Amino acid sequence: MRRETMRPMPELSFRTRAASALPTLSLSVEAVLLLTSVFWVAVVNRLFFNAALADRAWGDPSAWGFGAALAVALVALHFVLMAPFANRWTVKPLLGLLLLCTGFAAHFMQQFSVYLDPTMLRNVLHTDPGEAKELFSASMAWHLLGYAVLPLLLLWRTRIVLRPWKRALWIRLAAIVAAIVVALGALLAVSQPFSSMMRAHKEMRYLITPANYLWSLVSVVRSETQDAAKPRQAIGTDAAKGPSWSGPRAAKPSLLVVVVGETARAANWGLNPGARNTTPELAKLPVINFPTVKSCGTNTETSLPCMFAPVGRRDYDEARIRGSESLLHVLARAGVAVTWRDNQSGCKGVCEGLPQTSVATSNPPAGQCDGERCLDEGLLNGLADRLSTAQGAQVLVLHQLGNHGPSYFRRYPQAFERFTPACRNDDLRQCSTDEIKNAYDNALGYTDHVIAQLIAQLQAKSASVDSAVIYVSDHGESLGENNLFLHGLPYAIAPDLQTHVPMTMWFSEGFATDTGLDTACLKRRAAEPAAHDHLFHTVLGLMDVRTSVYEADWDLSRGCRAAGAAQ
Repeated sequence: MRRETMRPMPELSFRTRAASALPTLSLSVEAVLLLTSVFWVAVVNRLFFNAALADRAWGDPSAWGFGAALAVALVALHFVLMAPFANRWTVKPLLGLLLLCTGFAAHFMQQFSVYLDPTMLRNVLHTDPGEAKELFSASMAWHLLGYAVLPLLLLWRTRIVLRPWKRALWIRLAAIVAAIVVALGALLAVSQPFSSMMRAHKEMRYLITPANYLWSLVSVVRSETQDAAKPRQAIGTDAAKGPSWSGPRAAKPSLLVVVVGETARAANWGLNPGARNTTPELAKLPVINFPTVKSCGTNTETSLPCMFAPVGRRDYDEARIRGSESLLHVLARAGVAVTWRDNQSGCKGVCEGLPQTSVATSNPPAGQCDGERCLDEGLLNGLADRLSTAQGAQVLVLHQLGNHGPSYFRRYPQAFERFTPACRNDDLRQCSTDEIKNAYDNALGYTDHVIAQLIAQLQAKSASVDSAVIYVSDHGESLGENNLFLHGLPYAIAPDLQTHVPMTMWFSEGFATDTGLDTACLKRRAAEPAAHDHLFHTVLGLMDVRTSVYEADWDLSRGCRAAGAAQ
């Protein structure tokens, strides 16, 4: 009986021929690691070398020697980082993942001039899908093609040379030792300028890629694992309502609304001197504006826990802040009803264990949400009902989406596009500086409207509820100045645009009377510098909550409240 000869399917045959057309390399694991390290240092670390050589002339031979020594040291460093985890089975998956992650990291660093320190990486890890989607662009695709896809193709076509395991082990150990010796030798050769550079610019180490995000990832995972393993440290355990709650203040409910803005910078806040009119509605209201306010950090992950802590930037201790309860827990312990209402990425532990709601999950009216994001007016949904049934002392925190970039044009309805032409592209580098600022200011104008609407609702119920509003943004933003975009630079080198934020207050007549607050006095105090550090103690003072963690010197209202109402 004649047997039929099996023939390959045409499609499979074509694929085989196409694959075989690509070059094939035969390399040891050590050679693959070395070549990958050289690629990263030569191609991915442009920002680091620009910063390291910024003050050196191209014609100076010592500059070339310094740069070469740094390059050799970085190649050796990355080799040493990868060598313990790479063998003939793991080297391709390991490098494949690192090439892809490094491609993304290099894109965002070069696109927005960010530093991948632990704080920034924590932001990345806690970014929700809606935020992440807005960061993808056509320029990213082209960037990844050269920085990740092509190297991955070469890695795929590389055949790993096999060695007996004992010989492979000795070669690997020798290679690691040699890399360490080379790195130390290179750094010793330029020890004086290198040590001076790192002392003066410690943040520069977070430009070394991929070592920066690998180190930061380990730091963040270790920190969050430790935080999760132990309960938050209780603060203000002696908190109790002050005497005003036994007097006239007890006759009516009292509501303080703290609006946490997002990415609003002081330079563009219309109530501040020199800014264009981005706050036309608030300008018509009897608000008290603080033009010079310093933030705790340059990103939400840092600023939000810090601004609700008793000691903020003036004695900053991230571990202590993240491991302790917040202002809201102290208020709740004193008998104040506290609620957190969110339209962003959560409260970062500030409201842990306390009542929380979100705009997206509270059946918002049609048109307020697009399936990924909700407009900030959704924060006011149900407020009228809340005021109608209010009892006792309450604090409501509204966490805005605000001006979160880069898609500023998505943060406001079309009716609020007052400044034109506005950038309507997720990739800010496709827009002019004026277009970016127009879109940003339109979003600020919408925040102005939301706060004005909040005050209008409170005013409408002033006969039955005493109320007050404190608006303060978490951090600022760079809009292309000095080629910087967005936010998140290390605090020590961040421009004022990322650390100076707007803060505005409003008080109903009843609230001011019950607290003994002289609003004219507070308006004079507003002309002086303030900071996120004041928020914790100012809120305790206004709500007359007595506790040992309260510091009168950091209460902005302290000198403007009647003696009987002051703590």
